[in-house]
Amino acid sequence: MRSTITILKPGLFTSIQDLGRFGYSEYGVPVSGAMDQYAMQLSNTLLDNLKNDAVLEWTLLPPVLQFNDTAKISLTGASLFPMLNNKVIKYSAVMEVQKGDVLSFKPCRNLVYGYVGILNGFQSPDVLNSKSFYNGITEIPSCQKNTILPFKTLKDLTSTATRVIPQLDEEQDGVIHVFPGPEFDQLSKSQQQKLMTSKFTIGQTRSRMGIQLQEKLDNDLSGIITSPVLPGTVQLTPDGTLVVLMRDAQTTGGYPRVLQLSEKAINTIAQTPSGTQLEFELQQF
Repeated sequence: MRSTITILKPGLFTSIQDLGRFGYSEYGVPVSGAMDQYAMQLSNTLLDNLKNDAVLEWTLLPPVLQFNDTAKISLTGASLFPMLNNKVIKYSAVMEVQKGDVLSFKPCRNLVYGYVGILNGFQSPDVLNSKSFYNGITEIPSCQKNTILPFKTLKDLTSTATRVIPQLDEEQDGVIHVFPGPEFDQLSKSQQQKLMTSKFTIGQTRSRMGIQLQEKLDNDLSGIITSPVLPGTVQLTPDGTLVVLMRDAQTTGGYPRVLQLSEKAINTIAQTPSGTQLEFELQQF
């Protein structure tokens, strides 16, 4: 049997996400998946779920959720300040909610994406081997008011709530680990040095598709033949803008690919608020 959660207030870009859909890039289908995949998998680990079980993700502004049956949930990422039935409660990485309970959150200023995991994962439909919401692929691109989210009904639930606050899997001191991109060597030595020694600021122009950095890198690189790109690819545009592609990014692009973020770095930059400065640290394959 299935139970449900009703979205009373959708928050901002709230959606179901898992690790993403793979094997469809040749058809132009983005990978998608949770923006911070460490936090997403931690949600599942806390519940002894499978690592790819679907979770609920939101951006900056949390949703308000009504549980239509008892549930066991986990809270990671920016979900550090929960409220139950409009009352502030102590943070628990794993907690039990009862039928009729309303869960909400206070915004978290130093993280961007929050996650709610649920025992056995959310049971939204699979499309192309993934439950991850994406416009034009799934029925809806994000949750709206009164969206219904199914999960498996629990019987004889025993609470194992814990107040352990999980450690975030973050790079230290604003350092983002990167690898040379395919067109990195087309930059001059001075451009390479500037790219690797300058501080860059995360701009306000950001989404699940990509993050623009404020500072520009002067260059005279030509465009490239349309080529594959991945989450974490850093493109350099003719006007010097650096764009970090994220989970919902296109699968091909025509701008030089100067850097490629590590998987850990993708999680970190996703959770880093706009206005924060960072610098790249070059790794070798």
